[in-house]
Amino acid sequence: MLVWEGAPRTRVELTLVGPTEMRRLNRRATGRRRLTDVIAFALPQPDGALIGDVYLCPAAARAWVSNGGRGKGEGGAVEEELVRLAVHGTLHVLGYDHPEGTGRTRSPMWRRQEAYVRRLLAREG
Repeated sequence: MLVWEGAPRTRVELTLVGPTEMRRLNRRATGRRRLTDVIAFALPQPDGALIGDVYLCPAAARAWVSNGGRGKGEGGAVEEELVRLAVHGTLHVLGYDHPEGTGRTRSPMWRRQEAYVRRLLAREG
């Protein structure tokens, strides 16, 4: 269980899915038919608790990293990108958001995300 400041009763589950399942989730959630790397769902509970589901697609992360990581994040290994996606989805569950387009990587959410990614990866090393 993940406990977060400001959301003391929060449970976030991470699920790895293949490309077919991720396309299906993306189509159902957003109407888009393309493959995406992360989708997050938050379900606030009547008692104030928060339940979240974060779906990650390792195949999409691999494709993004092998393509030079253009467009978001700071690149790196697939494992690093999966950590980034897990943090990204968790922040969305907790209510953080970012603009689309070029301002995305300069947003407060993105800066918070990258700070957590650095801290988590430093623990591994």
